[in-house]
Amino acid sequence: MIKLSDRAKAMPASPIRKLVPLADEAKKRGVKVYHLNIGQPDIVTPKEFMQYVIEQAPKVISYTHSEGIHECINAMIDYYKTVNISLERKNVQITMGGSEAITFAMTAVTNPGDEVIVFEPFYTNYNGFATMLGVKLVPITTYAEDGYHFPAKEEIEKHITDKTRAIMICNPNNPTGTVFERNEIETIVEIAQKRDLFVFSDEVYREFIYDGLKHTSIMDFPEIKDRAIMLDSLSKRYSLCGARIGCLVSYNTDIMQAALRMGQARLSSPTLEQIGAIGALKLPASYYKEVIDEYESRRNSSYERLLKIKGVMCKEPKGAFYIFIKMPIKDSSHFATYLLNEFNYEGETVMVAPGDGFYASKGLGYDEIRIAYVLKKEDMVKSIDLLDKGIEKYKIDYPNMVS
Repeated sequence: MIKLSDRAKAMPASPIRKLVPLADEAKKRGVKVYHLNIGQPDIVTPKEFMQYVIEQAPKVISYTHSEGIHECINAMIDYYKTVNISLERKNVQITMGGSEAITFAMTAVTNPGDEVIVFEPFYTNYNGFATMLGVKLVPITTYAEDGYHFPAKEEIEKHITDKTRAIMICNPNNPTGTVFERNEIETIVEIAQKRDLFVFSDEVYREFIYDGLKHTSIMDFPEIKDRAIMLDSLSKRYSLCGARIGCLVSYNTDIMQAALRMGQARLSSPTLEQIGAIGALKLPASYYKEVIDEYESRRNSSYERLLKIKGVMCKEPKGAFYIFIKMPIKDSSHFATYLLNEFNYEGETVMVAPGDGFYASKGLGYDEIRIAYVLKKEDMVKSIDLLDKGIEKYKIDYPNMVS
């Protein structure tokens, strides 16, 4: 009998997307579904993106350089100057979204069987990328009571073995919205130096920081410039999730040459999207301020409403656009399925992401969900009211599933 590979069989389903067929069926039944399950902003993509495509598109959509269109790389470099990161073209590899950047980074520095330390809960697709490469994620659990901040240096070092190759951080964090302070990043830098490790720093949500806090980039630490790999994407920053343009950034020549060879293997990133990205990257700082003010307003109204729901516990996120929520339930996948299959209020329901998919440790996250406050404020308030009503109805319909 022909069999699939062990990697194929071990590949996890995305908790963010696995319930999409159920949402589609609910819509067919005439139910309106509010999507809080995925970080898909409803803020309009900047017109500059499409204008640049229309004005600059060639007559033939040909392959581009494997490292990316040079004008796009230059636009990236100019953008990074605005956040005090100084780069040359040799330090930037354009990728098909942040996902390919993460995959390239893991591929460049790990072998099958190697380990990468992650702080859980973490962006669920790290699990998928590691599985495809035969890499083991070693989780270090963070807790809501501590604002999901990193544990002490000694606790982190306990998890390092002779197979550990890198530490993965996400700042601001998806799914918790935590913004890690400079001293926390300094701790990671010290460990990387001491234990000869790479640092993968997912900085996709760099601009999405609230309450006057500041972002600390891994590129701010010249003492680890040989082992720091920054992973970035335009998807959230400019509401360009479908464009699939990101980048891998490093000062390490060997890493960048390896990333280029991987880029050559898949030929090139999308041509039109890179051209449009040039237009988006030229946007002034005022664009970011307007967007961030909108998200901070959504965060405030969503968080305030959540605190009124009986049995729900969450910490106010300081960045990104997610809230990770402890629920009075025993199985968040069952509850998320229930919301789509069995529950609606006046023809409406809400879709959420079950929490267990954001962990590598078995048994965690079953009483948690992640919501993304990516809808306009009135829709967020309505969605959270639906969540409240859904919990109360769930308690009646499935009393044995309530904690």
